[in-house]
Amino acid sequence: MINKIIVVGGGAAGMMAAIVAKRNGSDVTLLERNDRIGKKLLATGNGRCNYTNLNINLNNYHGQDISFIENALSELNVDKTIEFFEQLGITPADEDNGKVFPLSFQASSMLDVLRYELKYLGVELITEAYVVDICRKKKFVVKLKDGRDFTCDKVILAAGGMAMPVSGSDGNGYSLAKSLGHTVTDIFPGLVQLKLEGNIFKQVNGVKFIGTASVYHKNELLAIDSGDILFTDYGISGPPILQISRKAIEFMNDGKEVELKISIINSRSKEELTTYLCSRFVNMPMKTIEEALIGLINKRLILPVLKELNIDKNLIVSDLSYEEVMKISELLTSWSFKVIGNKGWGQAQVTAGGVNTSEIDSKTMESKIVDGLYIIGELLDIDGDCGGFNLQWAWSSGYVSGLNAAK
Repeated sequence: MINKIIVVGGGAAGMMAAIVAKRNGSDVTLLERNDRIGKKLLATGNGRCNYTNLNINLNNYHGQDISFIENALSELNVDKTIEFFEQLGITPADEDNGKVFPLSFQASSMLDVLRYELKYLGVELITEAYVVDICRKKKFVVKLKDGRDFTCDKVILAAGGMAMPVSGSDGNGYSLAKSLGHTVTDIFPGLVQLKLEGNIFKQVNGVKFIGTASVYHKNELLAIDSGDILFTDYGISGPPILQISRKAIEFMNDGKEVELKISIINSRSKEELTTYLCSRFVNMPMKTIEEALIGLINKRLILPVLKELNIDKNLIVSDLSYEEVMKISELLTSWSFKVIGNKGWGQAQVTAGGVNTSEIDSKTMESKIVDGLYIIGELLDIDGDCGGFNLQWAWSSGYVSGLNAAK
């Protein structure tokens, strides 16, 4: 007898699960709440879809039990993922830090080949299908908001998290998981911009630089990353900020104060910069300090820096003390700000936290509480760094669930 499987959620994990289950002989229906599948996929990698990373490592993932992901990431590893998509038509192109994109550099290419494969295989796709209840009797009954219901042998729950609600992620999957007896850890935005305390941000909004960002709690380093950093009118953004945001928010959610330190000049230590500035200023003794910093840092940062240090912008360089030079060096290599919040679910790229992985079989993605229920992707208490790691988890968990649900 043919297995009847319903996949709830047409994101990356759900599409992969549906394809694999159908390829392995099951009758598959994919339910998607939006009017089309893959809406969130189109936004990944700034529309270019960074669909995996050549440097996949457990250290790139977070959650209460990171070892949970090992089996799935070995069942469908990076090489197999690239091969899977190459067979669908995606030619890979790798960039810095191991990021892999389609050679077209269009996220729409990824969605197009997945949609084609679903159609080719004969997966039944039902859009505008908002699932409000899943109950297990002799079989599963999946009920929709509009009153329709579907009966099946197995359910793969891939409804996504809370991040990017414009894509349809509203946390409904957590409610469905809870109604079936699962527990959900605290969830919070991951890979998101940070709000900072201070009154300089309207003045420096849009200033971009290559620097290092680190977050601390009581002088304890929590996370650090380097790259393009952007000041905004609310605080700070850029890939390094997204990478370190999870740790910052995690500690703040525990009621702990978090400090962000920014290195605007990344190429020199504080001591090296002090030596350099002393020699630099020798060549311009009659310039004001405001004029003397032009060409060293973004012009729009000069007055905020001097104001922060309480140094008069009209001070002549020859009158600058060695202590003041050291203060400038320290700020440019380690400018401190208090983190006061984040930009929330609307801007977050991923959800941190989720369904407790101790309740899921890591080898199959099947629930240990409800036979025939599989929970995958962002719904689980697993989230990755920026750079293709979250999509790899979606592909791998979707692959394993589809393979095992079809048995």
